[in-house]
Amino acid sequence: MTNKKYLPSVIVLYLNYFLHGIGCSVLGQAVIKDALSASWGVEAMSITAIAAALGLGRLIALPFAGPLSDKLGRRISTAIGGFSYAIYLIGLAMAFNAGGGSGYKIAYICAIVGGIANSFLDTGIYPAVAEIIDKAPGVATMGIKFAISGSQFLLPFFLGIAVGQTAGGMVTYNKLFYAVGIAYLVLMALILFFPLPDTDKKAEKKEGLLQSIKNAHFSAGSIAMILIGFTCTGTFQLWLNCAQNFAKDVAGWAEPQSMQSFYAIGTMIGLVVTALLTSKIKDVRFVMIYPAVCLAMMVVVLMAPSQGMLKAGAFVLGWFGAGGLLQIATSVCNMLFPKIKGTVTALVMIASSLCNYTILTAASSMTPSGVMIMNIVLTGIGVLLGVFVNMNYSKMLAAAESDK
Repeated sequence: MTNKKYLPSVIVLYLNYFLHGIGCSVLGQAVIKDALSASWGVEAMSITAIAAALGLGRLIALPFAGPLSDKLGRRISTAIGGFSYAIYLIGLAMAFNAGGGSGYKIAYICAIVGGIANSFLDTGIYPAVAEIIDKAPGVATMGIKFAISGSQFLLPFFLGIAVGQTAGGMVTYNKLFYAVGIAYLVLMALILFFPLPDTDKKAEKKEGLLQSIKNAHFSAGSIAMILIGFTCTGTFQLWLNCAQNFAKDVAGWAEPQSMQSFYAIGTMIGLVVTALLTSKIKDVRFVMIYPAVCLAMMVVVLMAPSQGMLKAGAFVLGWFGAGGLLQIATSVCNMLFPKIKGTVTALVMIASSLCNYTILTAASSMTPSGVMIMNIVLTGIGVLLGVFVNMNYSKMLAAAESDK
């Protein structure tokens, strides 16, 4: 770390992502879906459409959140993200209380705001921690993933503390929504006053997103690499948001909340092991191997659903689906387009957000078994894309070298 005075700041930045781990996972919990569906009079799986709106919000904000962070500084971007996240979470509690059709609509709008918040946190905090821990930016990024996984591991415990009943006898988790929303407001206030590296320097004039894309040379292999951002996101998002419903409906597991902890443990171990392996194995190999492991695990879960198998599935999907695969895909794309790293990163994240919105929206009207089959098909496509990229990787790298 360049300066110890930034230590309180980096802690606050990581705490934002600790809370984000709750915010991005909470709508995937079966008990939350049951509580919200009871209040609004809808099917539990239809709550998945609210989670999909987070992806829509990211799609809306991604094109301008990054440039705004570069121009106005990390502090402003992070503060906007924290305030927007508070609106999303406190809004969910208000939507629960509203009941009926209006509650569902309020929650959908709030989830879009939550997705916008995610984009601003990403574009503010990722570069901020890399600027603070400038001698080890990879470690700084891993810290973000660990913060998210830590809260996902503790989420079943938080749900147990927050559960309550309304005057009408309905189960509610509003205390959790309010608590995390207020915590975001506190962190927003702190980041406005805590020191951060100077990011207010006037940015050099650069090509816009569309101009960068126009001047780049995309091959079939590089397009396939960007599409992996779509497929790998679908793998872990469908599991995260729908696997607990599969456990209840197909395996007869009444309270599958502990799957979340197995998923988080797998993610944390996956982050460490993957980081160690990337020093010995080419990054591009992971985009083929990791989806293949996820595919095999989901096929086994579908064929032999049981509590033990679902716990194993949660662990494996956490490791091989969420343990850094999207980040590796982004890294490989950056190697293929060294002149437009920011642009190609935006393209991968747009593909990821597009998947989050479209696939989860589709899942909201399907049965849990149907969602599992859809995930198997989508992950299978991801494996094929990974194989294609690996077969053409040498040629793609040669093209990237010639463009330098």
